[in-house]
Amino acid sequence: MPVGWGIRTPGPSDVEPLAKLHAAVRQAAIGSGAIDTASVQIAVTGTGSWTRRQLVATGADGRIHGWVTVHDRAAGRTRVVVDTDPTLDDAIADRLAAQMYAWAQGQAIDICRLRGVDATILDTDAYAGDDRTQSRLTAAGFHRARTWLQMTRPVTPQEAAEDTFPPLREGVMVRRVATYDENSPVAEDLQTVHLMLEQSFADHWGSYRESFPEFVQRLREDPGHRWDHWWIATVIIDGVEQPAGALVSSVLSPDDAGVVGSYIDYIGVHRRARGRGVAKALLHTVIRDAASRGRGKVDLEVDADSPTGADGLYLSMGWTTKHRTESWHHDLTSPR
Repeated sequence: MPVGWGIRTPGPSDVEPLAKLHAAVRQAAIGSGAIDTASVQIAVTGTGSWTRRQLVATGADGRIHGWVTVHDRAAGRTRVVVDTDPTLDDAIADRLAAQMYAWAQGQAIDICRLRGVDATILDTDAYAGDDRTQSRLTAAGFHRARTWLQMTRPVTPQEAAEDTFPPLREGVMVRRVATYDENSPVAEDLQTVHLMLEQSFADHWGSYRESFPEFVQRLREDPGHRWDHWWIATVIIDGVEQPAGALVSSVLSPDDAGVVGSYIDYIGVHRRARGRGVAKALLHTVIRDAASRGRGKVDLEVDADSPTGADGLYLSMGWTTKHRTESWHHDLTSPR
């Protein structure tokens, strides 16, 4: 790198500059870049830092111009995020990105050794149409694996009313995850949510096993996490009430226009309950919940090639696509 540049581990004083850097990257890619300082703080110095290895690159001016994080997400799955200052000269930014991806691969191999596994998938994202990031990923050995629709749906205050949506089908019920008096969630319900999502997505692209502790820890790292945003659907089958699906949502920080929303992190319907209106029941529930809290939208992500046709369901219920993102993967084998 140029003379005067350096690398180091980020600390508390870097949270605000890193939040601005991440926002600038989004702004350059999709024209929208609200600053989310809370999420960055959790990743840099909070609970999210426990499962992440990270470095920042500083220029001769002392400012941070690059940030790389390597998230040990699950056995055989490593999440990588690289941000480079969009105002940098292209040649310098490309060189910086290449070095960060190389460092990330080395860290991922070390994580494999610590976990006792032979290989991992490096998983990262790019915005559709962001040719420069895609070129950098290709040079680092990644390949485009999947496209995702980032969707949004406006919410109106009137949708908080109980009679806004059609009644649930006979035998279908939706409830929040139960909590104790101190608002601590009931373990059995959390385990049910995890089981429903694991089994619902078992036949979907990219499915992999994430242990219950990893699942709960990762979702709790989100500053928008709330236990009363977790939902369980049940159905009556042969006279017995059985878990049918689950939805996990969270609070979205204000966007560029200052609109606060809800975000659907996960929604899954068990195979035994498909075709019974469970997905719509869960979606209507989270829309009504968002309206009752005075929020202006509900956002979600869906596989553009979803085998269940979920994107069609969302379109029919008022969601529209804001932009597209892509998953890029690198199959990494740990040398013995």
